[in-house]
Amino acid sequence: MKKIAIKSYGEPDDVVACVEAPDVGEPGADEVVFRTVAFPINPADISFIRGKYRLKPPLPATPGAECVGRISAVGSAVGAVRRGDLVINLDRENWAQERRVKADRVIVLPPDSDPLQSAMLRINPPTARLLLDDFVPLKEGDWIIQNAANSSVGHLVIAFAKRRRLRTINVVRNEEAFPALKELGADACLVDGDGLHQRAEAITGGAEVRLGIDAVAGAATARIAACLAPGATLCAYGSMSGDPITVPSSEMIYRDIRLRGFLLGRHLDRRGTDEVQRFYHDIENDLREAKFRIGIERLYPIENIREALAHALRSRSSGKILVTPNGPVG
Repeated sequence: MKKIAIKSYGEPDDVVACVEAPDVGEPGADEVVFRTVAFPINPADISFIRGKYRLKPPLPATPGAECVGRISAVGSAVGAVRRGDLVINLDRENWAQERRVKADRVIVLPPDSDPLQSAMLRINPPTARLLLDDFVPLKEGDWIIQNAANSSVGHLVIAFAKRRRLRTINVVRNEEAFPALKELGADACLVDGDGLHQRAEAITGGAEVRLGIDAVAGAATARIAACLAPGATLCAYGSMSGDPITVPSSEMIYRDIRLRGFLLGRHLDRRGTDEVQRFYHDIENDLREAKFRIGIERLYPIENIREALAHALRSRSSGKILVTPNGPVG
């Protein structure tokens, strides 16, 4: 069996290798084995490789926060999962050809699910959904504002907001992103920078913006905060700039802006196993009904992991780089 291992934390080209590893063996009574169909390369995976992620397991370590796989074996006590089922795995270490996990850690997908789209179901879609669900009680017609709107999560926020008839202001680095965002259903698009709050106010006509979503950090967070109504919530789920969040104290003291952080695992842990299963099924159904597809830029075999990582690092599109560990996906 092949898997990806990092020998030390550092730049991907220096520390990542595709190595031979023992097969995972037969499943225990409450376990399943699946062969990995595909996994995406996410920014969090690259942070993990560099040693800048919140988790730093002993080395050598295998990255991989998400994947999709096909069940090849089930334990004697497992009833809800069958051989041949397409599943996403809630555990990590997924950059491998094969995995053995507890049966309650996989989500069984409908048989007609697109495997490549399903490989990207575990993290970004629930992140977008929970950013809209868990912080502010939003009603039809409410405005929200987000930066990094051209990211995968940004696209999904637009799609989910549109289904709920929420209105979105979408902040990006340049105007080239506007047409794609408008096609997704964005109500307004702005280029980040000075005077953002005046430009946002002109769009809303002075209507309250009750939720801000920040994935950039640094001074960008303060610009989003300035666009919000007094008492509104600003939720940070990323730090693409690598800079500390800087929000003037006056925003919190005088305008009561509430700064919250989002971590997917923490929000899922608040839900029971059955609720998490239903939650992912609802998301998969919503994406299907909306005919929403996450862009895929290129597929790589697992042996070419360094090339795939280099592509992911230089890419400026919102399309994902996927790896197919067991060959082409039929």
